[in-house]
Amino acid sequence: QVQLVESGGGLVQAGDSLRLSCVASGRTFSRDAMGWFRQAPGRGREFVAGITWSGGSTSYAASVKGRFTISKDNAKDTVYLQMNSLIIEDTAVYSCASDRSLFFGSSTVWGRGTQVTVSS
Repeated sequence: QVQLVESGGGLVQAGDSLRLSCVASGRTFSRDAMGWFRQAPGRGREFVAGITWSGGSTSYAASVKGRFTISKDNAKDTVYLQMNSLIIEDTAVYSCASDRSLFFGSSTVWGRGTQVTVSS
């Protein structure tokens, strides 16, 4: 069973940058997709970005496209989320996810999450 551990969250000011990391231990070839999701207080979980281990295909939510970049290091079993030009609305708990494809669903495995807080 894959286990996901996120790191890199924190408190930053609007306009700043932050990089999140997610280490995936025990992953298998069948779990080809990794993603970042976020959940703000009082709101549901939303997809942020996704990437495949094999081909490096990526997908982004419209709200972060052009500001956030997802990347991977297969040798380190690590996925990153580079977040630039942060805005207050980016404040949320960011969770890493693993699944068979970028269509995250019932077989998704989740990390515990890391808090990102953007202040004005």
